Amino acid sequence: MITTVFLVIIGLTIIERLIELRLGKRNLAWSLERGGVESGQGHWPWMVTLHTLFLGAMVAEALLMDTVESIPMTMSAVVISVAAQGLRWWCIRTLGSRWNPRVIVVPNLPRVQGGPYRLLNHPNYVAVAVEGVALPMIHGCWRTAAGFTLLNAVLMVVRIRCENDALTALEPS
Repeated sequence: MITTVFLVIIGLTIIERLIELRLGKRNLAWSLERGGVESGQGHWPWMVTLHTLFLGAMVAEALLMDTVESIPMTMSAVVISVAAQGLRWWCIRTLGSRWNPRVIVVPNLPRVQGGPYRLLNHPNYVAVAVEGVALPMIHGCWRTAAGFTLLNAVLMVVRIRCENDALTALEPS
């Protein structure tokens, strides 16, 4: 039963990611029309690869390896995963047309300081980090949770530095 629920959740997560990519493509056009500048193209393929492998690794671990499953852990992980998705979409909604999975900054626009950005500089990355642990733990996929967390931490150091540099370089004077 947990495996079926888990696979449905992963399927829904994949659909959500495809929606994000479509929204990102639309927002990319909006940003470019306004002189948007993309940074971090070098790490973008690594990010896509990591996040794709993350989804596949969870499924593989759930189906092919021994996992530690329990109803309380599953329920807790589902609640935490849903909360992370809520934070992710709060970020997306707050940024509006400026949101993108790529690092794109439109010159002369002030930093967004509303929504979750009034509390944290990079709230979406908090959502990603939390989801990176919670989503695999729905099925007790601790290996995927640990591996993704370590690799994502390395990538986030690069990504956040890139994003901060891009925002600083293009801030209005």
